[in-house]
Amino acid sequence: MRARIYRQAKTATQSGQANTHDWILEYGQTQPRQQDSLMGWTGSRDTRSQLRLQFPDRESAVAYADRHAVPYDMELPVARVRKPKLYADNFRYDRVQNWTH
Repeated sequence: MRARIYRQAKTATQSGQANTHDWILEYGQTQPRQQDSLMGWTGSRDTRSQLRLQFPDRESAVAYADRHAVPYDMELPVARVRKPKLYADNFRYDRVQNWTH
């Protein structure tokens, strides 16, 4: 069972960066999921797949995986590109686009 170490991305519905600084270690699925015939719920006997461990930095997550002999895949975060925009640019006299109002 391979674990996945990654940094959680920003939610699409919010503009803030809350809960995106921690590194997360998630275990993979080792047994197939089964559907309960009575209730229709999906479950598995693999309890490790339910674990989600949070670490303050990447080094501590890697150290935990090495200490417990867990093979892992590292997913590095993509750098966020921010383009600063000014509201005053909407009213410039040399504006390239057409006026919409």
